[in-house]
Parts: sequence; structure tokens; C-alpha cells
Amino acid sequence: MNNRTIKHFLDMMVAEKGASSNTVKAYKYDILQFFTITGADVQNIARKHVSDYINELTNLYYTPKSQARKLSALRDFCKFLVEEKILKNNPTANITLPKLEKPLPNFLSKEQIKILYHEALSQKNISLKVTGFMIDLMFTTGLRVSELIALTENAINYDKKIVTVLGKGNKERIVPISDISCKNIFEYYKKYRPIFTSKNKNSIYMFPSKTSQSGYITRQTFFKNLKKIAFLAGLNPEIISPHTLRHSFATNLINNDADLRSVQKMLGHENISTTEIYTHILKEKLIDTVCSKHPLANFKIKED
Repeated sequence: MNNRTIKHFLDMMVAEKGASSNTVKAYKYDILQFFTITGADVQNIARKHVSDYINELTNLYYTPKSQARKLSALRDFCKFLVEEKILKNNPTANITLPKLEKPLPNFLSKEQIKILYHEALSQKNISLKVTGFMIDLMFTTGLRVSELIALTENAINYDKKIVTVLGKGNKERIVPISDISCKNIFEYYKKYRPIFTSKNKNSIYMFPSKTSQSGYITRQTFFKNLKKIAFLAGLNPEIISPHTLRHSFATNLINNDADLRSVQKMLGHENISTTEIYTHILKEKLIDTVCSKHPLANFKIKED
């Protein structure tokens, strides 16, 4: 190991990459750990050393996320060694780590959604009140925030209880809407929407705006109002966003036995792999089902 070379690398990270003191400390620790574990020297780092290092990190119960961070530090260091002509080839090239699991985004329960909805409707401020109808619609349909704010007034078929959505890539999809949400949105449409169309009675949008250039409520306004309502309702605004409502829609569906393919279609995901973020819920439900419904779940061995 060559401490002088490591110091030169860290100095370069500060001077050329603008690395913070915390980043430098982390890089130094990770690189020194690599040499301690493998016994390699700066001039002879080989692919086997890198593989052995990762295997040992696994044995030491480092998470895939921690391993990825450590490998990133080692990659940058080896790249530096190649540029300085200390190594001929980068031994970290094409080294892969276990795939990182994507954490499930924050979601709200049905009861928490009700709290948000009723809090919004209790407000005297009409803009906040309208946000309540948007919360209801988003939780019922799983629309993206961009789809919600730009929804046209004729997108909802109240008789068939469906919403026609123009999603990403101008792809159209149809999402069912509950009878209660249909009634709620129809109430909004008749009672509150006209307030926002006084200057533009020909507006085609379900949630028009008197001030925005687009002609409909902006995502920034919806985001701000949603945060305010969450605070007023006693919920943590930090974990609540328009995207939280979309994830709440999907999570609650799967918790109530909806299949992944149906959820994919309603969310408008082009690939099922995007929807697979929710598969751990299915795994947990499967384990619970086996534990509670299996014929031998309550079987007890009779003692002599």
C-alpha cells in the first residue's frame, strides 16, 4: 500500500471534483479498508482483489447499498491509478454488485386519505377545498400529477364510471373510478368549477385556473396546497406529495388482492418491471396466506 498515492488521489478529488470533507473521509476509509482486507499493493491491484473484497464485504453483512458506495470509491481510485500510469488497466471494470432493491415510496392508508380529504373540504379557502376533490380523484385512479392537472372536463364518463387519461407518449388509457368519487367530482364540477372559469368559460380543463398560462392549475400550486392540508390535518407534510397519492392507490389495490398486471395497466406503466416495486407486498401477503390458510398451519404434533 502506498499512502502517498492515496493522498494524491484525495487531493485530486478536492481540487478537481470539489469533494467535500465528508466524501474525502469516506473515500479514504473505503480505500484503506480495501487494502487491509485484500493485502494488495497499489501497483498490483487485480480483478481478483476486487472480487475478494466484495465477497468479504458480503460476509461482513454490508448491505448492497454500502457495497455499491465502497465500489464507487474504489473505481474512482483505480481510474486515477490508470491515468497516473500506475496501473495499465482498471481492475474494477465490469465488476457488478447485487442489484439494489428499490425502497417502496411513502404511501397513505385509506383512513389517512379520508383525513386529508375531509380536512380539505372543511376549508373556507376555495382553492384548498378543490384540492380535496383532486386528492380523492388521484387516490381513486392513481393518475400522475401531470395527468391530473391537465385532465379535460369530458375525460370522466359518469355513467360508465371511467376516466380516459392521456398519459406519457400521448398514450391513452382507461381507468375505472368508484361511484362515490364520481359523485364527488360531479359535485365539484357543478358547484366549484364555475368559480374558476369566470374569465374563461370555454376552458376544456377539469381543474381550470384563472392565472396560470397553461389554463389549468399548476403542479406547484397543487403541491403547495397538499402540503398545507397535510399540516392542518396533523399528518407529516414531509412524506406527503402528489406522488404519495399515486403510490397509495397502487399499494391499497395490491393489499386488497389486485394483481400486478392490472395495477400496471391502471398506472400506465409501459413495462411490468416498473410496477414490480410493489412485489414485496405480494410476497408478504403470500407468506401470510400460507401461514394462515395452509391445511397444516394449525397442526400440532401430539406429545407422548
